[in-house]
Amino acid sequence: MVSQILKLLGSLAMFLYGMNQMSSGIQKSTGNKLRSLLKNITSNPFKGVLTGLGITAIIQSSSATTVFVVSFVSAGLLTLSQAIGVIMGANIGTTITAWIISLFGFKFDIAALSIPLFLIGFIMQQFRQDKSKNIGEFIIGFSLLFLGLSLIKSSVPDLSSNPQILAFLKNWTGFGVGSLLLFVVTGTVLTLVLQSSSATMAITLIMLSQEWIPFEMGAAMVLGENIGTTITANIAASMGTTDARRAALAHTVFNVFGVIWALLLFKPFVRLDISIVSSMGEFNPLVGLAMFHTLFNTINALILIWFTPQIEKLVCRLIAGKPDSKDDKYTLRYISGGPVATPEIGVQQAMLETIHFATISQREVSLIRDAVDQIDADSFDKTKERLVKYEVIADNIEKEIAVFLTSLMENETSQRTQALAKTLFRIISELESLGDSGECISRLLNRLRGKGTLSIERKQGIYLMLEELQKAYDTVISYLKNADNPHTADYAGQALNNEININSLRNRLRDEEYSRIESGQTDYAVSTLYLDIISELERMGDYIINIAQAVQK
Repeated sequence: MVSQILKLLGSLAMFLYGMNQMSSGIQKSTGNKLRSLLKNITSNPFKGVLTGLGITAIIQSSSATTVFVVSFVSAGLLTLSQAIGVIMGANIGTTITAWIISLFGFKFDIAALSIPLFLIGFIMQQFRQDKSKNIGEFIIGFSLLFLGLSLIKSSVPDLSSNPQILAFLKNWTGFGVGSLLLFVVTGTVLTLVLQSSSATMAITLIMLSQEWIPFEMGAAMVLGENIGTTITANIAASMGTTDARRAALAHTVFNVFGVIWALLLFKPFVRLDISIVSSMGEFNPLVGLAMFHTLFNTINALILIWFTPQIEKLVCRLIAGKPDSKDDKYTLRYISGGPVATPEIGVQQAMLETIHFATISQREVSLIRDAVDQIDADSFDKTKERLVKYEVIADNIEKEIAVFLTSLMENETSQRTQALAKTLFRIISELESLGDSGECISRLLNRLRGKGTLSIERKQGIYLMLEELQKAYDTVISYLKNADNPHTADYAGQALNNEININSLRNRLRDEEYSRIESGQTDYAVSTLYLDIISELERMGDYIINIAQAVQK
């Protein structure tokens, strides 16, 4: 008995691993296209539904799609309204798994085909090209999925030889509404435990094929699976932004509402399903269950798509936004402690976080100007403290992004992903150095205040340097945001011009100060500190151009 249970659990593990491999392989192959597709969704909810359906149909994982969506909402690339539409479509797309299993998994010995497919996938993974490796990973996942399904079928106990157990199970099906609710809960719990509605669907189909449960109870389990599958998105969003948590909650609201109306109309709904399948020939309960799954999610989407604004208002009311504070602006936005669909998705989150890092770093320019302008000692000290704080913030953000990227690189990744990660490592290092420069300038200004006030000419020189730095920041941030745009050469050229302007201005201001020293018009200690500030500002320009060069590569 123990060995049979272990075999069953091992078979289930193989099924789940195969599903994950399939999803991972296809995401690696199409990750960039999927991201572009999501980014280009309009406010039209119907397009969102079609997008979610298409993506989930391709990657065979509604959980991956919802994690995908939550990441994009957290990143600000999708609005909450758009995300709700995509999630509706993902629910429809995930029903394809049930069709594949019901049509092919029980018709013939799929295991006989799985072994040769595994060999093909293994050979393809030995190729150097990322595309071949990713396709090979998908094929291996496909073969393991159906091999696991076959082993699950052979591992389940034969209840026909144990009529007492079969009778016990059937006793639980005779309590009317109570039985329906029990099997809804069963489907929910199984999906929560397995973290895969596809695995629970496979188990349900096997139970139905073995005639352990009647069709109606199988349909009730399917409803429960739709509730259980929402937990993954909620886990992914738990450490994300407010809108990300709202998107995950919208997924739960959508599915729970669907289960409620489906239970209220359960008998006529089941009769409709049976009549549709029977019209194609003799009623097949496995095909009927796949049809029930598809009908439920499609009808639910068609009903609720018209109430997207109301769903949005509801989840916004249930999860109220936190009041914005200065400290909140300095926390990570796009990297959270929740699960990441694939390294390909994760590195894009890191890219967004790096852009956010750059915008935080840019605020130092205005703070330096404020510090130069301050006459009151207390006001200057507060501004100086803020510059010091920014240096600490820069250190912390660099560390968090670096740790995140390092964890991603521990997984098998494509060459493109590895290259992007290396670029991001270099960029965050330069941004951290910019924070060091801001703190250094605050110390120089503090020492300068002990020597007297800055002359108008020197202040104007610093202002001009800060203006050029602001332009350089604007160029580089735009460059980062449009890194995938084929027309980024314009940004690279502009960044070079910014660097040339900064260097030329540094040279002119330095020559002017040397002239003051030679004519005896200035205190040498004041001139030295002023020249150090100009040099540090020029060094900030170097760090910024280094970022542009990293993006260019």
